[in-house]
Amino acid sequence: MDSATAHKIRNNPKFKAMVTRKEHMGRVLTCFMLVIYFGFILTIAFAPHWLAIPLQYGGVLTLGIPIGIAIILAAFAATGIYVYWANTHFDEITREILKETGH
Repeated sequence: MDSATAHKIRNNPKFKAMVTRKEHMGRVLTCFMLVIYFGFILTIAFAPHWLAIPLQYGGVLTLGIPIGIAIILAAFAATGIYVYWANTHFDEITREILKETGH
């Protein structure tokens, strides 16, 4: 891609809007994961007894284990949300921008 085409793309209002939306989505998903992760870490630091509540009588499964698994699954879900959004919205906008610039 030559620099003139790159300049056209960077100055395209759809491209600027798409970049803004991607940044916003990245911030939202990052904050979502940070709140979950640090909430778990703060619970470990200040209320570890709460995570040690057994889920089965006499068993070794405590409340902390499914919560930890849920945090991992939340990370996968956040990634899936971003991939879905990128594949459905951002790819379409990218195609439109490339069509407008003649590529």
